[in-house]
Amino acid sequence: MKRTVVINVVGLTKGLIGSHTPAIRAFKEKGSISSFQPAFPAVTCTAQSSYLTGKSPRSHGIVGNGWYDRESAEVKFWKQSNHIVHGENIWDSLRKEGAGVSCAQMFWWYNMYSTADWSATPRPLYPADGRKFFDIHTQPMELREQMKAELGDFPFASFWGPAAGIGSSVWIAKAAMWIEQKEEPTLNFVYLPHLDYCLQQYGPDAPEVIPELKAIDEVVGEMIDFYQSRNVEVVILSEYGISQVSRAVHLNRVFRKKGWIQVKDELGLETLDCGGCRAFAVADHQVAHVYVNDESIRAEVLALLQDLDGVEEVRIPAEIWANDDDSVAVARAGDFIAVAEPDAWFTYYFWEDDAKAPDYARSIDIHRKPGYDPVELFLDPTLKFPKLKIAKFLLKKKLGIRGLMDVIPLDSSLVKGSHGRDNVAESEQPVFISASPRVVTSAEDVFSCIEGIVKSGDKNH
Repeated sequence: MKRTVVINVVGLTKGLIGSHTPAIRAFKEKGSISSFQPAFPAVTCTAQSSYLTGKSPRSHGIVGNGWYDRESAEVKFWKQSNHIVHGENIWDSLRKEGAGVSCAQMFWWYNMYSTADWSATPRPLYPADGRKFFDIHTQPMELREQMKAELGDFPFASFWGPAAGIGSSVWIAKAAMWIEQKEEPTLNFVYLPHLDYCLQQYGPDAPEVIPELKAIDEVVGEMIDFYQSRNVEVVILSEYGISQVSRAVHLNRVFRKKGWIQVKDELGLETLDCGGCRAFAVADHQVAHVYVNDESIRAEVLALLQDLDGVEEVRIPAEIWANDDDSVAVARAGDFIAVAEPDAWFTYYFWEDDAKAPDYARSIDIHRKPGYDPVELFLDPTLKFPKLKIAKFLLKKKLGIRGLMDVIPLDSSLVKGSHGRDNVAESEQPVFISASPRVVTSAEDVFSCIEGIVKSGDKNH
């Protein structure tokens, strides 16, 4: 078996590889590169699940970064158990080919409780008093303290939120090289999220992206040199490209005007009561799962979506993903999936008065919000001294006093980049770069290409 590292540079496209990314460009020029149609939806959890199982959502069941659980009547985003993913992972498939195949997963999603030998993923600690402490989860469990002792604490603030930046990708890269030195896994999957932040904040063509390209190229360049010096095959890929967007579509506000949304008053603020809604949307970048609890309005909901400005098309999961009566994808997906027009994206916003927005709306809260919120990448520009407010919050936290870090704006116009659509131009498609010639035409092909590279080291193959 040929030992291989798969470096996932989120947001990377052919158009971003150039003078500002000399290391990635040199690696590409010595090998081969494919652009390919992204998974649908073109979001992290779906794409990664397709890469690792070689299947589409029809089989692995990951219909987005989150969805509405009809049984619990709750929207669940960014869950981490690998048991959620249906299908066989690539390392388990390779283990059937020969003994001794091992795998490390450095921050790829759904890596908790998987059959990978070593894994690390972001996982805060939540004491019973409501406080939150940033941390990671590892398997084996003792790996957590070993990594932190040698690499320092994971810089969680740079992983997501207004302070998101290169720091988290640097730490993850070091963790990947650290596990290589200690364990020498057959396969090592590494997630470098850095470009995702600036591309959503500024858009793919903004001048602000240039220094961020240089920063991630430096990290990737170091990894290429390190792994090649150890005779490890390097693969660079991405999950999607970022589209320039100029407008947000507030599906739940449209539904509310139709009388389909039910909200609950909680201490003077509004929360979305999903189980009581006649219809509502779970927004996920440029796609939205629309759930219809009242069958009598199903046709009306579909007609509204098909005619709504900002919606390019509506797909029906039962038509695109059904394979039998027990299709997990159809069970998890909305009754309809709205796909945004190229320059639009969907918010989760359901309130009509910002004064009644839920407290989590102005906070970084990826689990409580009933949809993805890229506005979490920004500090509220109306705050006079945001850093002072953050410092006060951190001081309270250090003293054991609970508080709310409400520094996130409610202005969706700040977002300039998004993703999720699968029918995009080549300039917005993900890439697969390898030293050996490999042709990738779909997200599912990534599995077989990586498998082929690993098997190429087997003299009997």
